[in-house]
Amino acid sequence: MTAKLRVYTISDQDDAGAWIRKTFPDIFYIVSPGGYGAATWGGVNNPVDGLDNTSVSNAWLAQHIQQGHGPLGAAYPDVAYSMEGDTPAFLGLIPNGLSEPEHPDWGGWGGRYELYTPALEALDPKGFNGGVPIETETRPIWTNAVDTVTPREPAAHGRPFQSGKRAYKDYRATIWRWRDAFQNDFAARITWTTLPFSKANHPPIARLDHDDRLTVTAGQTFVLSAKGSSDPDGDSLSFHWFHYPEVGSWKTPISSEGADNIYRVAFRAPGVAKTETVHFVVAVSDKGAPQLTRYRRVIVTIVPRS
Repeated sequence: MTAKLRVYTISDQDDAGAWIRKTFPDIFYIVSPGGYGAATWGGVNNPVDGLDNTSVSNAWLAQHIQQGHGPLGAAYPDVAYSMEGDTPAFLGLIPNGLSEPEHPDWGGWGGRYELYTPALEALDPKGFNGGVPIETETRPIWTNAVDTVTPREPAAHGRPFQSGKRAYKDYRATIWRWRDAFQNDFAARITWTTLPFSKANHPPIARLDHDDRLTVTAGQTFVLSAKGSSDPDGDSLSFHWFHYPEVGSWKTPISSEGADNIYRVAFRAPGVAKTETVHFVVAVSDKGAPQLTRYRRVIVTIVPRS
């Protein structure tokens, strides 16, 4: 039975989680244990300095969820403590082409987590914890991982988005980097409860023009293509290809050779001394309201020159 379980508890709010992890050491368990200051889930709602935090504002909530969107939207309460605190546990279940339940370290709307035994001092032991004693973890668990994210900035002319000027390195970034996309998804789902299909927006269908696992040689130029992607409402599509350096064995960022916002993008494999894996992601977004995004992931194996 325990081999079939996939547990994602966000944080610990009593001592049951620690007991389960010690008593059943083989359970696949995702959690940010300890004080709330060390919890990844804050990325779902915490404002981030220097970013546009509109999609987690009270004004956004009133406009896109609570008012004028039927009885379910009207029943959504004002924020008392924090918006959508435990929602990352559900977000990874949405089949958006990004999340992979068996690989929390690959990243997705619910965050990214790595398998290790966290040190007690990393668990914010003196922070707010609901009165639960914070214990030393006794075995590896899927827990906080750090992403470095440089958010793109919209541009009035030329390419619609440009690379931002500020990079953020944080475990909460593994969630907030996707925040506008999943908040728009939330807004669309509320709309589906009141409008007929023809009047509502629906997510695009992201497709690849090749396999999702490729093998290339160091120094080789290779092309990734999302040709064939479509939208059920006939909306125009935008594309964004990027390397996810925290995932896979090759950690040095790989930039595209040319524009990264077209469906077909070229990359050059770096020189490697041993076989390495690299994850690339394409985000396919429509121009409907709200804008909806789906993804495809390509895992590229780079082998050394013989």
